Amino acid sequence: MKIAIGSDKSGFSLKEAIVADLLANKEELGIEVLDDLGTKNLEEVHPFYQVAGDVAPKVQDGTYDRAILICGTGAGMNIVSNKYQDVHAVVCESVYTAKMARAINNAQILCMGGWVVAPEMGVQMARVFLKTDFLQDLEEWRKGWLTNAAAKVKELEENIYNK
Repeated sequence: MKIAIGSDKSGFSLKEAIVADLLANKEELGIEVLDDLGTKNLEEVHPFYQVAGDVAPKVQDGTYDRAILICGTGAGMNIVSNKYQDVHAVVCESVYTAKMARAINNAQILCMGGWVVAPEMGVQMARVFLKTDFLQDLEEWRKGWLTNAAAKVKELEENIYNK
């Protein structure tokens, strides 16, 4: 799996904790590529819209399978990422929502807030987000319903972008 992780200054500390864990557990998590983008130290300023604007198109074109983006609240990264067709980003503040964002919504980008999520929680959220597949551990009826829902969302998206 090819992964990008990026942050602005507000998400830097959380990003560093997650990167350390992902690098230490690349094999277990199936990570082939882990590109660290955006802010590299606390003296740098990479605004959320620049970082998300660099990462989301690369999720869109398949360069990355999934991404993790971190700003102060996660909202800014989420808003920018969702501007790109076929890219689905979610803001999560718990392990459960990170898992369900993958299993139910097939989200490719996990957004978190460095001001909101503690490092230990962020590491757990990143791990479950990367380890969960679309429709994983769901009932058969729900899998069918969500597959249909995904097709309807795709149809809505095509109508919006192809006006």
